Formats: sequence, C-alpha cells, structure tokens
Amino acid sequence: MSADITLVNLNMLYMRYYDKVERELHVPLGSLYLTSALEQAGFEVDFRDYQLNDHPEPFSAEAILEFTRDPAPVVGFSCMANLLPFAVLALQKVKEAYPGVTTVLGGVGPAWVEEKLLTRFPWIDLIAHGEGERSVPAWLRALKAGEDLVGQPGLVLRRNGSIVRTPAAARIDPLDSAPRPAYHKVDLSKYAGYGMMTSRGCPYPCTFCSVAPIWGRQPMVRSNADVIDEMRYLNSEHGVGLFLFQDEFFVASAERARSFSRDLMASGLQVMWKAFGRVDLVDEDAMKMMADSGCVELRFGIESGSDEVLRRTKKGFRAVDVLPVLGKAVRVFPRTDAFYMWGFPFETLDDFHQTVFQMVSARMLGARVLPSLLCFLPQTDIYAELENPEALEFCDELLPEYMLTGHEECRGSRVRIADSHRPIFDFIGQHKDIFPGFFHYDLAGNVLPKLAVLQEFGFYIRDDVSALATSADTESCGAHSPHMGTAQLRA
Repeated sequence: MSADITLVNLNMLYMRYYDKVERELHVPLGSLYLTSALEQAGFEVDFRDYQLNDHPEPFSAEAILEFTRDPAPVVGFSCMANLLPFAVLALQKVKEAYPGVTTVLGGVGPAWVEEKLLTRFPWIDLIAHGEGERSVPAWLRALKAGEDLVGQPGLVLRRNGSIVRTPAAARIDPLDSAPRPAYHKVDLSKYAGYGMMTSRGCPYPCTFCSVAPIWGRQPMVRSNADVIDEMRYLNSEHGVGLFLFQDEFFVASAERARSFSRDLMASGLQVMWKAFGRVDLVDEDAMKMMADSGCVELRFGIESGSDEVLRRTKKGFRAVDVLPVLGKAVRVFPRTDAFYMWGFPFETLDDFHQTVFQMVSARMLGARVLPSLLCFLPQTDIYAELENPEALEFCDELLPEYMLTGHEECRGSRVRIADSHRPIFDFIGQHKDIFPGFFHYDLAGNVLPKLAVLQEFGFYIRDDVSALATSADTESCGAHSPHMGTAQLRA
C-alpha cells in the first residue's frame, strides 16, 4: 500500500457481562493528533481505530490479523495500561504475519517499562515516548531514509545488544500551535463520546497518579479562543453538542474556569460540556458561571476522606474541604461526580471508615459517588514506594476498575475469567513487573475486608446477590463505566 505508517488505536471501552457486551465509542484524540502531525509532515497515514472492529471476539488472533491486514511498512499500536498485555501479544501476531514491518508501541501504556518490554519481547522493534507530534515525524523520516535512529527523539530501541532511550522531543509550547486532530480520518457520527484537550500535564504531586509523570508535572494550556474554535467546528460541521474536557488541569483555578465560561458565553456557541476539577480550585461563583455557559457535569477527584491518606498521597487539600464544595456543586450542576480511591497500602481501617463516611455523606448530598480500587502503575510514586512489589497478588475474581480489559466477564463486584481468555491473564502473571496495575496489595488483610464494607453500604454489589447482577445495579465502575449518562445529556 502507499501509506507510510499504519497507526492503530487500541484504546477502547469494552465491557463484557454474562448476557451481553457493552461498548461505548470515544473519539481517539491522541492517535488523531499524531495522525494530523504526520500528515502535516508529508506522510501518508493509514489510521485504523480498533474500537470500530466488529469481530464477535475482538481479542482473538483472527480479529487482530483481520483488522491489520495489508499494513504499511511501519505499524504502530497505541494503548493505555489496561490493554498493554493485549497490545504486546497482538504485535507478535502482526510481526509473524508481516515479518518485514517495523513494529512500534506507543501511548501511555508502555510508560516506564519500555526497556523491559524490548528486553523480553523481540517482536517489538521500537517504543515511542514523549509528545509524539514532534518526535514521530522526525524518526519516521529517518527510518525511511535508512538513518540511525539513535539520533532521533522520543524512542526506546535496541542497539548493539543494549537498550537505548533517546531524549524526548521538546514540549509543544504554546499548545495552540499543536495541529488539530485529524477528524477527517474518522466518521464522527459513529462515536458516543467527544473528548476535548484543553491542556497537557498537571503540576500536582499526587502519588497515585499515572498521568502527571508522563508530562513531567509541567502543564501546557491552550487558549480559550483556540478551544472554543475547535468546539465550534465540531458543533457546526458534525453536530456535536456535548463535550468532555478530559484533561486533569482544565480547572487550573477558579479564575480560569470563569474566564473560559465568559468567553464561551460571549462566543454565542450553545453547547454542553463536562469537566474534571479539584475541590480546592473552584468556588461557587466559578461553578455558577460554568453552569451558565453549558457545563452539565463536574467531576471531582476526592480520593479519600482521611486527612492522613490525603497527606500521604500528596493530594493537597483536607477532608474538611470536600463536602462544602460538593454541597454547592450539586445545587449548581445537573450532575456532580465524586471519585474515590481505596485499597492504599498505608490506609488503616480507621482511615478507610472515614472515607466511607464521607462517601455516604456525598451520596446523601446528591453527588454520584464512584469508588475505584487503587492500581499500581509503574510510573506512579506509590508503586515506586512499595517495599516489596513482588508481594503484589493477582485475584481471579477482582480487578481494579481502571484495569478492566474486556477479556473478563463482569458479574457485580466480581469478574469471571473464561477459559478462552485465561492465557492473557497467565501472560500478565508471568510479567508482574511490567503489568503491576492488575495486582493487589494484601488481598486478605487490605482489599477484601474493605470491599465487604463498601458492599455493605451499597457501593458495590454484595457477593450474596445473584451473579446475574451487572454494573447497571451500582455506580462503582469508575471511569470504565459504560453507564455515563451521555444519552440524557446530549443536545
């Protein structure tokens, strides 16, 4: 084919239940940003979104080979941590079918384990890191010219028996200069979720966060005008009426929230939007202005109701700060989400009970409470601080919400692993240091007793409830929940 690179988005929301499969398609922003940069640099991109594959079993070798048939000379897979195991094994199938192609792994999934991946899996040729809009066109040009890639930015590769990591490309600054996503490469009408990127990076040192370290905790922010211009394009050309600002630092301050809201209202654009925020960075006036400009949902990362856990995780606010803000938010927005995390290694039962008390209080105020089990991703400080990572345990019946893959079958608070999908979890178990996010700290003493308490208070389905219960009966699926309410809020 004439394309220079086949770029495959492997990020997808795929939930398997006992009687059905639910999938919610979200515009693959990261891959489309990269596609746009490559096209601007003169490359032909064969972009494929694996969310759109219609194979009855998307995690089979047959499905991935059918989807990647006749690729370009370079094949790049982009994934997050939950589908990193599948991406690694899928690239093996591609390499076996097309031994002459250069295989590349990218996205946030391989972060901090690139050297281990290249050491153990010879079918992966390159791993990209850093901001791809600048680095990928540079090294792809060098690859086509037969030049040594060691001099190119943003790569991890093998050279003379060693693993070499080249420096990341300089950050895009100002962020307005980044190319718009290559929306022309996809049929936007097929997607249910339309994300928007207003910033990259977050300065806060939260020890459990897997995103801020990727950007060196250095945020870059787009101007209001640039964001609103993109929203106007998507609204007028594709009928998009609801946007999710996916970045962690959208509400960088109450004044930024007010500024954006003022500019959006002044633009005359009539749309709805959702955003993530911090309870210490908004005030009632800012929230009212956000709602007046079309904000229908504000999502707060609370994480814990214990001051000790908030201190240990470097969250940056106190437990007493939370409920007053939530109480105001639920009166302003049609929906307010409160995300909590549980299962911290240092979280005593007293700490945990303080969190549960606050979760119950938040629910009584009218917030939607979304607890998620802590996952230990390699780039997080909390994983680096574990005294004995080898002690992490895998549980066949329980996975952290952010690590659900679609292979497992969800049954209330538990999962079931079918024999046909057992090999992927065996593979995960063989490489605990590469895939630690699937594992738990002290199942018997830490995780399971806390799960029982959460079940008692209705945050997870109880074990004595029929196994036919699905996540529709609870709000505990966190960011992976397909029950996001977008249908009720779409324009």
